[in-house]
Amino acid sequence: MARAPGLGVRLKLTLSYAGFLMLAGVLLLAAVWVFLLRGRSTNFQFPDLADFARVFDPSNFGPVVFVPAAILALGFLLVFGLIGGWILAGRMLAPLTRITRAAREAGSGSLSYRIELEGRNDEFRELADAFDAMLAQLEARDAAQQRFAANASHELRTPLAITQTLLDVARNDPNRDGGELDERLRAVNTRAIELTEALLLLSRTDQRSFSREDVDLSLIAEEAAETLLPFAEKRGVSIETSGDIAPVSGSHALLLQLTTNLLHNAIVHNLPEHGSVQISTAAGPESVLLTVENTGDKLSPQLVSTLTEPFQRGTGRTRGDEARVGLGLAIVKSITQAHDGSLTLSPRAAGGLAVAVRLPAVPRRP
Repeated sequence: MARAPGLGVRLKLTLSYAGFLMLAGVLLLAAVWVFLLRGRSTNFQFPDLADFARVFDPSNFGPVVFVPAAILALGFLLVFGLIGGWILAGRMLAPLTRITRAAREAGSGSLSYRIELEGRNDEFRELADAFDAMLAQLEARDAAQQRFAANASHELRTPLAITQTLLDVARNDPNRDGGELDERLRAVNTRAIELTEALLLLSRTDQRSFSREDVDLSLIAEEAAETLLPFAEKRGVSIETSGDIAPVSGSHALLLQLTTNLLHNAIVHNLPEHGSVQISTAAGPESVLLTVENTGDKLSPQLVSTLTEPFQRGTGRTRGDEARVGLGLAIVKSITQAHDGSLTLSPRAAGGLAVAVRLPAVPRRP
C-alpha cells in the first residue's frame, strides 16, 4: 500500500529530545528569574551583540547579563539536544533496523536469517527473540510443506501410472481377461480415492474449519473398536477396551477418525498371529488421555520419531496384504493439534507401539 512520505522515527525522537531539553531549560531560567532576580530593575529589550560579549566578562553579573546569558544557554541546549538526541535515537533504534532487515529477508523468501540480538533482556530483545522463534517455526513448516508436496505428488503419481500401464497392456493384449483388469483398476482407483480423501482431511484439520461439541472420548473408542472388530478378527488380533468417561470439546467425526486411525494402525502393524490391541481412556481435572497399545516387533526410537510424518509407513512392520497411503498417523497428529492436544509415540519394551493422545478436558457440570 502506497503511503505519503513522512518524518523518520529517528528524526522524530531527536526533535522530541531537543524539545523537552529546551522546555526544561526555559522552565529552569524562569525559576531563576522569579526566585533570584525578582524585584531588581532590568531592561527586557533584545540584547545587542555587545551585550553577548559582556556575558563572558567576570565583572558583569546580575540582571544586566541575564537575558543574553539565557539566550546563549538555550542555544547551547538546542544544539546539544539535536546532536545528542540524534546519536541517542540512533543507538536506541539500531535493534529495530536489524529486525526490519530480518523481516525483509523473510519477505523475499529467506527464512534462515536470524537476528540473534545480543545484550541484556529488554523490549527490543524480546521482540527480536519472538521474531527469531517465528522465523524458525515458519522455516520448519515451509520445509514440512515442501516435503509433503513432494511426497503427495509422488503418491498421487503412482496409482495414475499404474492405471496407465494397465490400460496400455490391456490395449495391446487381444486375449486379455476383462474381469481381472477391472478388479485391478478398481483397487488402484480405490487407493487414489483414499489418498485424496486423506489429503482433504489433513487440509480441513490444519485450517480448523469444524464445529465443536461436547463428546465422550470413551464412547468414541468403543465405537471405533466395534467398527474394526471384524477386521481385527480376520487378522487374528484381539481388541481390549477399558477406561473412564472422558469428556472433551471437539468434532465427533474428527475424533472418531483419530481413534479409528490409531486402532487400524495398531491392528495392521501387529504380530502375524495372536496379536492384541489395548485401547483405554482416562480423565483428569484438566485433560483426558486416550491410549492405544499394540503388540508387534520391537521398534527403535529413531523409527518411532518419524511415524507421524506424512507417507511414513513404518517399513518392516507392515504386512503386505494391506496397502495404505501412509497418512494415518499424520492425520492423527493434525487432528490432535487442531483440538489443542498433544500426541506421544513410544516403543514398547516387549515390542509394538504405545500411542497417547492428551486433549483438554471439559469441566464437569455440578
